[in-house]
Amino acid sequence: MKRRVLFDLNVILDVLLDRAPHAETSAALWAAVEAGEGEGLLAAHAVTTLHYLATRSGGREFGDRCVADVMSVFSVAPIDAPVLAEALDMKWSDFEDAVCAAAARSAGCDMIATRDPRGFKKSACPALAPIEALAVLRTPLPGDSAR
Repeated sequence: MKRRVLFDLNVILDVLLDRAPHAETSAALWAAVEAGEGEGLLAAHAVTTLHYLATRSGGREFGDRCVADVMSVFSVAPIDAPVLAEALDMKWSDFEDAVCAAAARSAGCDMIATRDPRGFKKSACPALAPIEALAVLRTPLPGDSAR
């Protein structure tokens, strides 16, 4: 059994846009998922935002490639009516963070990797900085002798 991590879009963008000083740590977390140390998820709504921002940064081809790269590594945490209703009920000042938290809970995630853990203080799913999420991924689960 692997830990499931919902990646906040800021962590994904750090890697794809090589945003210093965060890219290195975020890339290490991404690489851990790629190596099978955990399962990475991205909230469904973040994929369209990713495409929009990557296209603005590097053109349509770059935006398409970014989405393809992400989809080759990450699963998608669905955003449906119950997830949106849960996010609304949270009454957070940042609705997008609430949607991520609700999607993470609904998808059975163990944590959210974000550069803004304070934005997720009330989340049922703990929010960790990428370096902290990486440490948790690399900590063996109880009874896991494979690690």
